[in-house]
Formats: sequence, C-alpha cells, structure tokens
Amino acid sequence: MAQLPKHSVRVDVRNIGGIDEASVTLSDGVSVLTGRNATNRTSFLQALMTGLGSRQSSLKGDAEEGAVTLELDGETYTRTLRRRGDTVAFDGDPYLDDPELADLFAFLLEDNEARRAVARGDDLREIIMRPIDTDAIDAEIRECKQQRDELESEIDRLDGLEHDLPSLEADRRETVAELEAAEDELEAVREDLDDLDAGVDESRTRKQEMEAAFQKVRDARSELDDLEFDLETERSTLEELRSERDELRETVDTAEAPDRNPDRLAGRIDELRRRKRALDDDINQLGSVIGFNEDMVEGSGVDIEGDAPSDDPTATLTAGDQTTCWTCGSAVETDQIEATLDRLRELRSAKLDERNEIREEIETLTDEQSAIRQAKREIERAEERLESVEAEIESTESRIDDLEAQIEAKRETVAEREEAAESIDVDGYDEALELHREANGIELRIERLEDEIDDIDAEIEEREAALERREDLRAEREQVTDRLTDLRTRVDRIEETAVEEFNEHMATVLDILEYENLDRIWIERRETERREGRRKVTRTRFDLHIVRSSPDGTAYEDTVDHLSESEREVTGLVFALAGYLVHDVHETVPFVLLDSLEAIDSDRIARVVDYFRTHADYLVAALLPGDAAALPDEHDYVEQID
Repeated sequence: MAQLPKHSVRVDVRNIGGIDEASVTLSDGVSVLTGRNATNRTSFLQALMTGLGSRQSSLKGDAEEGAVTLELDGETYTRTLRRRGDTVAFDGDPYLDDPELADLFAFLLEDNEARRAVARGDDLREIIMRPIDTDAIDAEIRECKQQRDELESEIDRLDGLEHDLPSLEADRRETVAELEAAEDELEAVREDLDDLDAGVDESRTRKQEMEAAFQKVRDARSELDDLEFDLETERSTLEELRSERDELRETVDTAEAPDRNPDRLAGRIDELRRRKRALDDDINQLGSVIGFNEDMVEGSGVDIEGDAPSDDPTATLTAGDQTTCWTCGSAVETDQIEATLDRLRELRSAKLDERNEIREEIETLTDEQSAIRQAKREIERAEERLESVEAEIESTESRIDDLEAQIEAKRETVAEREEAAESIDVDGYDEALELHREANGIELRIERLEDEIDDIDAEIEEREAALERREDLRAEREQVTDRLTDLRTRVDRIEETAVEEFNEHMATVLDILEYENLDRIWIERRETERREGRRKVTRTRFDLHIVRSSPDGTAYEDTVDHLSESEREVTGLVFALAGYLVHDVHETVPFVLLDSLEAIDSDRIARVVDYFRTHADYLVAALLPGDAAALPDEHDYVEQID
C-alpha cells in the first residue's frame, strides 16, 4: 500500500449503507463529496463516522458483516459490524472511545440531534449539557469540601500553636532564671560544705564513708522525685481520659443510627442511573425517528440511494390525502401518520419528564447516602475511640498502682539511707548533714528545671516546624477552594459560554448570509421554577429568539415555526458549532461532517462551508453538483465513491 501524503486520511469501506466496497483518501482542509442523490455520499459519511467511533450507521441490506478501516496520523483504526438477529453488533478499535461529543456537535448529518433540536423547538440547554457528568461533578464537590474542611481544621490547630508560642517562650525565660538562681544557691551551699570540711579533723576513711552515705541519700531522693513526677503525670492523664470517656459515651448514647442502609441506596442509585441511560437512548432514538418522519411528511425527504434517483425523492411517496408508508410500503392516511407523530412526541415529552424526575431522585439519594455514611463513620469513630480510651484508662490505673507501690518502697529506702548516714559519728556531722540535704534538694531542683527547659525547647521547636507547614497548607486550601468554586460554577460557565458562542457566531453568519428581513437570532439564558416530584426546583432554560423587520423597518419577534427551511437549517448548524466550541470537540476529533444542506441555496452553502472550515482540521461536506460548483476550486473534490 502506498504511503499516504502527510495529513491525509484514508478510509476503506465494505458493506456500509449502500456501499459494497470503497476507498477514499481525504486531505486536510475541505473535502467535498459531490454527486446526485443515491451516489452513496451519506453512506460514506456514516462509514467515516463509524471508523471514528459512532454507532449511527447501518450494514448494507444484503450483507451479514461490514468493516471500516481508517488511517489517520500514522495510526490504523478498524471497526467491524456484524448482523445478529434484528440488531447490528459493533466491534474493533475505533478512533474514539466515547463518540457522544462528536455525534452531537461534529457529525452534522440530517438526523444530527443538535440540528433537529432547533428545527423541532426542543430544549436546547439539554443538548448542550448532555455530555456533562453532573453526578461526577457533585461527587468531586463533596470530596473537595471534605478536603477543605480538613485543611481548615489543621490550619486552625496551627494557629493555636502560634498563639501559645509567646507563653512558652515566657515560661522558658522564667525557668532559665529560676535555674540560674538555683545554681547560684547550690554554689553557696557547696562553699559552706568546703569550709565545714576544712574544719573537721577526721580520717580520710570516715570522711569518704560520710560522702558515700550522703550520695546514696541523694540518689534515692532523685529516684523518689522521678517516681512522684511520673505519678503526677499519670494522674493528670487519667483525669483527661475519664473526661474524654464521658464525652464519648454521651456522643454514642445520643447518636441516632441511620434508618437506611447506604449500600441499598447505592443499589437504587445504580438502578436509577441505568434507567436514566436507557431513557437517554430512548429519547435520542425518538428524536431521530420524529425528525426523520417530520421531514418525510413535510416532503424534504432523505437521500434515497436506489437505482433510479429522482429530483424529488418523495414525489412517488405522497398523493393527495394518502401517503405510501416509507417503512412498510402500504398506503396510509396522512392524518394517521400525523397522529402517530403526535403520540411519539407525547411519548418523548413523557420520557423527558421521567428523566428529570430520575435525575432529581439520584441527586436526593446521593446526598442522603453521603449523609448516612458520614453519620455512620462518626458513630464508628466514636465507638472505636471509646473502646481505646477505656483500654487506656485501665492501663493508666494499673501504672498508677505500680507507681504508688514503688514510691512507698522508695520512701522506705530514703528513710533507711538517711538513718544510716545519721549513724556516722563525725564532728560537725549535724551541720554537714543539713548542708548535704540542702545541696541534694537543690541538685534535684536543678535537674528538674533542666528537664523542663529541654521539654519547652522541644515543644517550641516542634511548633515552629509545624508552623513552617502552615503556609503550604494555606496555599493548598486556596487551591482546593478555587477548585470547589470552579466545580460549583462549571455548569453555569458552560451554559453562559454556549449562549455567548451561539449568539456571536449566529450574528456573524447572518451577516455573511444576508437573509432578507432577518435581523437577529439569539438565545436567552434564564432561570425558571418547575415542579419535580413534590419539590419546586430552579432550572435553567435556553429561549431562542428571532427578530425580523417589516417592510417599513419595524422590528418584531418571530418564532422558529416561521423560519424558512434554509434559515432553520443554518440556525441548527450554528447551534451545533456552538456546542463544538464550548466542549472543545476539536481536541477529541479533528473532523466536522456536513450533509443535507439542500435547503440552503448554493451561494450560502459556500459561505457556510467557508465559515465552518476554520474550526476543524478536516471538513467533509456532501453536496449536490450544483451546490458544489459554488465552492472554490482549491478544495478537494470526490466525485465518485468506490
């Protein structure tokens, strides 16, 4: 196979629509499929859509399977279709995983839903907003709110740490001053002891024995002081734990267990989402069926790809008050078809109402599910913490009992060692003993003050390190808050942008196409109240306004029903273009496909194509020969699909 020129696309088609086999190479820019009706132009566009990922195509009537191969940007994409009973199964590896955006806003064939929505006067907002997963947005909003709350709680805690820093630094200064005073006091006592020792005439052995006895007393007192400090700490801890236990018990006792199971709600939510997706499919199919039949009744018809093309493909289908049914071939009353269409419209309207009710129920159940899970988590955390606190209380009480026993034993040890020291018979002993006791007490106080300073330093260092994180947390909170705001306003922004894009491009296109007495076509975005179930809710709607001028120059507002077919088709195309731009469809698929433009005169078709070509890498338009003749020669023309 010859290598494709750069930026070219090769499309190989087998058994799609009316095509047996065909290979077409498209260049970037504008490609025009030109030919009379029944020359497989629409079939080729549907085949191209199939290769790109759409399911809006059909097998050739006498074929059991078909395929499309697409060579684009050095990659090959293959899609197969197989008949399975009354349905067609799609398989393979198309260009797009999800074709929804392209089907709505890039593949602008006759039955394109965005084009038909304008022609039928449908809810334009629903078309624009359909690709937006509001359930995912709501879930992300809840996640961002939780993350923001956690960050704010941590920042508040750090603010409290900063508030305590001056108090800690003041405590340190006081403790250092107290330590320095104690050291001076100890130095004075030691000088008195040196003076006393100099006046005591005693053997070296007796003196060493006295010093050893005093050292044992000091060691025992130091150990006793440590035990008493530990006991005080444990008792304070026990008091705090008991207070926390009381609060937790009250929380658990007063908490009301959720009366609904979130897992059951999840099942119901999944069921509703499946129902909503099924309704989406039904509504889309009904819209296509209604649009097709409306066109057939009005006589606009579609490309009839038969063996004997005619300038008026519907001429043989209608006669007087009777019509040849284009589905079964029998003769039926035109009024009967109109009645069927009315029933289909009513059915579609009912399904739209049902989908709105389901969407509302999904939102309500999702909020309830989140609240139930949050309540259950809080109860479970309180119960787990209560169990942990009770275990800590038991462990703390046990440590207190052990410490009290150790303190009692240590006091006996101190008394014994003091008695042993007092039994040593040395001149000046009483005074020396008192000085040693005093020195021992001061030394213990100095040790405690040094420990307190170390603890304060460690706490200050820990808080300062934590405070260094505060600015990072504030920046992170700002990002989360911005994201939350972005999510909350995302739907509004998409709606506003869609309206702006449509109004801007509609004004430009009307100016280019120069329709007589058609001054302006524009969308107004407004909020309305409507009842959904038992609640009144505020919903946004898009109102399409049409302004014309009478021969005397007076402006008046008209309706979609009074637009000419040409004006209506142009409005539908521009609405689809607005959706294409709002959802950045060019980032998803590089194609815009145009078909069924016959209602627009050839000169205006040329201007429409010229306007649309600036928004896509590849624009492929199916045109009748007379319409194609109005386009510049610089475009690529495909005159035969084979």
